[in-house]
Amino acid sequence: MTWFKTFSLVIRSNVTSLCECFENPERVLNQLVIDMEEELERVRASVAGVLADEIQLGRQVDKARADAEQWHQRAADGLKRHDETAAKAALEQKVLADQRAETLQKEYAKHQEETAKLRRATRDLEHKIRAARHKRTLLVARLARVESSRNINQVLKRADDTSALAQFHRLEERVERAEAMEEAYDRLDDRDPKAQELERQFEEQEQHERLQKEFDELKRRVEG
Repeated sequence: MTWFKTFSLVIRSNVTSLCECFENPERVLNQLVIDMEEELERVRASVAGVLADEIQLGRQVDKARADAEQWHQRAADGLKRHDETAAKAALEQKVLADQRAETLQKEYAKHQEETAKLRRATRDLEHKIRAARHKRTLLVARLARVESSRNINQVLKRADDTSALAQFHRLEERVERAEAMEEAYDRLDDRDPKAQELERQFEEQEQHERLQKEFDELKRRVEG
């Protein structure tokens, strides 16, 4: 599907041009969504043109069948007039019209299959763009928290993808990795929340045991 390749190339060029101004992730993600939506409109126009060709081809099939029916009627009328020559000539035209209708019908069936594929692909693309639109707010928040502008810019430059949709997924994976690394450094610095809580519980237990021990000792002395 040529127009899908065109879509990918256009989006890729737009991503490249936006790399230099990625100091504002929200602006870039919004622009990516706008680019996808604009390209989607061009894709829809292309698919509409293919669908229009299908409609015209279907009308040609109907016309060829109508011509065949008309020549058949003329042949019958010729026989009613006892004009066999005219009837045979009309039947020849009917046969030609039938052949034309059969050929057109085969082309029409193939065209319908291709059009159906294009329409399914277009709907799938629309669904992915809607999902990307819903995700952009969440991605902006996560990017702002775990990535600096310089790192994001480097991620975009290294990304060798062919579509803005794939770029969304790469950015999301990068954010998740950064969050994991942040937690890993916390643990290396003994800032693991679970470990700290466990250590606090042990300290409280030890303090309680010391207090109980001193209390028991004092109690024995007083009573003795």
